[in-house]
Amino acid sequence: MYRIINQMSVVSCSLGLLALPQHSSLGLPHSLSFFIIHKLDTLSLLHGNVFHTCFATLPSTPAFSAFPFFPLFPQQGKEAIQLQPNWSRETAPSQLNRSVDMGSMFNLVVFCLCVSTLFFSVVSCAPNDGLRRIGLKKIKLDSKDRLGFKGDGGEFLRSSIRKHRLQNILGSNENTDVVALNNYLDAQYYGEIAIGVPPQRFTVIFDTGSSNLWVPSSKCFFSVACLLHARYRSSDSTTYKENGTSASIQYGTGAISGFFSYDNVQVGDIAVENQVFIEATREPGLTFVAARFDGILGLGFQEISVEYAVPVWYNMVEQGLVKDPVFSFWLNRNPDEEEGGELVFGGVDPAHYKGNHTYVPVTQKGYWQFNMGEVLIDGKPTGYCADGCAAIADSGTSLIAGPTTVITMINEAIGASGVVSKECRSFVEQYGQTILELLLAEAKPKKICSQIGLCTFDGTHGVSVGIESVVDKNERKSFGGFRDATCSACEMTVVWMQNRLRQNQTQDQIKSYINELCNKMPNPMGESSVDCEKISSMPIVSFTIGERVFDLAPEEYILKVGGGPSAQCVSGFMALDVPPPRGPLWILGDVFMGRYHTVFDYGNLRVGFAEAA
Repeated sequence: MYRIINQMSVVSCSLGLLALPQHSSLGLPHSLSFFIIHKLDTLSLLHGNVFHTCFATLPSTPAFSAFPFFPLFPQQGKEAIQLQPNWSRETAPSQLNRSVDMGSMFNLVVFCLCVSTLFFSVVSCAPNDGLRRIGLKKIKLDSKDRLGFKGDGGEFLRSSIRKHRLQNILGSNENTDVVALNNYLDAQYYGEIAIGVPPQRFTVIFDTGSSNLWVPSSKCFFSVACLLHARYRSSDSTTYKENGTSASIQYGTGAISGFFSYDNVQVGDIAVENQVFIEATREPGLTFVAARFDGILGLGFQEISVEYAVPVWYNMVEQGLVKDPVFSFWLNRNPDEEEGGELVFGGVDPAHYKGNHTYVPVTQKGYWQFNMGEVLIDGKPTGYCADGCAAIADSGTSLIAGPTTVITMINEAIGASGVVSKECRSFVEQYGQTILELLLAEAKPKKICSQIGLCTFDGTHGVSVGIESVVDKNERKSFGGFRDATCSACEMTVVWMQNRLRQNQTQDQIKSYINELCNKMPNPMGESSVDCEKISSMPIVSFTIGERVFDLAPEEYILKVGGGPSAQCVSGFMALDVPPPRGPLWILGDVFMGRYHTVFDYGNLRVGFAEAA
């Protein structure tokens, strides 16, 4: 394995040892920087000559500056050590012997020990463990963010998150990939890459839920978003190669379009040669205008890549740039720290997790998809995923998205705002008693809706009330157009009533609970707000993965925006319905990945989770 040293880590480590002036790119003096670079094979005090030991690391070129510690030594006669520009690595020991009398030997020995201690300390701070680290940045958003909020009298929250790669999930147009693009209400996590020679730098979202790399093109003339972000200029790169194939990636509110090109891509110090990527010439909508990133680097599988383009991660593995075909995410959720987290290629960093990872196999190549078990609210199962649900670990989604049936139950439990559904209340009034009696008579829950004539099929979960998306269109084709709000409402009501019956509630209690849920339907426009003062009393929400229960405490799934009396809080859960055979589906985004260190094991086709440190 190889390694990237996070610059900020080296700087903080070095400054923790000595207060050094910032003369170099790493915040260290140039001479100290070169000592660090050239010190990897020379710290042997057994070399015989203390002078040779100390200065075996002098660079082979004569151009270097005097070490800044030397003014600390006595400046009398020949006791002052002066490194001359014409000294070399080979001649420095003998020339130094002629420049220093025996009276300075003690000072020189002390100097050598200090340098040795410094180097051993730096090495201990950043061990050569073969990992390639990419530092992630995050930007906190507040109530003034023009995409995340809207004032309307009482100043309520809303978001334009309305998607996930649904068309691609359902196997539609193979030339497009419907991907998630969020408002990142909690934070935007992104890192830097460079394309071409000389390098052109871009900030990108590292997205495990998509597979293409795209950045704005200098040939993007008519999109405001392009003008406000870094743009790739092929004419400035000596390693550019033309491709020209058209490309389009579909988003919930439009599409980015452009064409493919080839060039070298630098991710940290990983140099990927001849990487195919999309030069975006059209970026629609306000979302991209205000985005804190230039493009997206997909870390998903090639199966969902537009035009089956080879992903950057694949080329890292194929070109032998990482020893182990594994990458891992640590997202820093501490609001008081500016460091966003770390993406590690080639393995995992033990400093960022506790205990062991729980691994589950990838069940659907394309996304990092796996099977998930029950979802629990305050330790009580919801019942919806008792027979299993699909889940995707997605670093490109801020929140946790799941079936409306369960999200509504979570909304009610945490006191989140919701939409009052008259259709839901009307349905419960008309059919609620019938469904309850059938459940009490121990009828098979999955057959109840078809038994009373509300669904033409059984044994599946439906699309939620009021949710209109590309799913509906595909499902109408698949099921003769019968899937409608009535069938969906029936399926939800069955699950809700089953949940209450397991808790031995009375019929009146069950009916009251169902009516309350009808008042807490998720807002189809985005997130739901909660009372910041009640966070401490909210329940733990848990997910079962690989027979292990992963808890999320209220402070981990509630996102606080702003501070002081004007602070606003939103639920980290949103509704998303994907029907069988690909659903029910959960998207475990940054809210979950921030709590649990996540490993993407490409070599063994598995995903692992452990408590983040």
